[in-house]
Amino acid sequence: MGIFKRLLSIGLLSAFALSAVAEVPFNGLILDREMKPKKGVKVYVKDPKRYATTDKKGRFGLTDVLPDDTLHLVISKKETITVPVEGRKAMRIVLAGEKGFKAEDDEGMANTGYGFVKRREFTGVSSGISGEKLKATGQKDIMSALQGLVPGLNITNRRGEQSVNIRGVKSFMLSSEPLYIVDGVTVPSLDFISIYDVDHVEVIKDGSIYGSRGANGAIVVTTKKAQPRK
Repeated sequence: MGIFKRLLSIGLLSAFALSAVAEVPFNGLILDREMKPKKGVKVYVKDPKRYATTDKKGRFGLTDVLPDDTLHLVISKKETITVPVEGRKAMRIVLAGEKGFKAEDDEGMANTGYGFVKRREFTGVSSGISGEKLKATGQKDIMSALQGLVPGLNITNRRGEQSVNIRGVKSFMLSSEPLYIVDGVTVPSLDFISIYDVDHVEVIKDGSIYGSRGANGAIVVTTKKAQPRK
């Protein structure tokens, strides 16, 4: 019993430590000298293979950004700009040419949370599934439809409670539940989302881009409402 109690204590302390160092998303915006969005800029911190790319509105999102880190902005093959974070939680960067720039805090973007964070390149496995493919399974809810489409996705029901695992059992004491994100917002489950409202779903087995909260992977849902009208 003494050994079991010690193991239990170590497990609880580990869980506490993981929650204490949970990473905060870092959002950014890059504009050119005419204050127009700069699309297609590659942004990374330390590893060039783990990066975000600005969208058509000049926005990008990263995780694991520390106060003393430096952002590397790859404007082109011949031009890279380095921008010190200097403790900022979100940043608006205006390019001035000749590797010049102006960087400032943006409280509004900091409050966006995971809004700008997009999946960076990583070595894990992901599965992108359209809403039409989900409906074609004949299932009425998202998770039941995914179970037959995503290899390794395991859903069990015990005592009326559903348990989801996409990476295999890791611990008997810690939760193996993945992170759920709907239209850029973290949610406790997908029960409130109708399968008919889904545009596409991405199941990410390596959810490290979302920090320790994505240690068990992530299921990212984009609804039709979040898609721009054509």
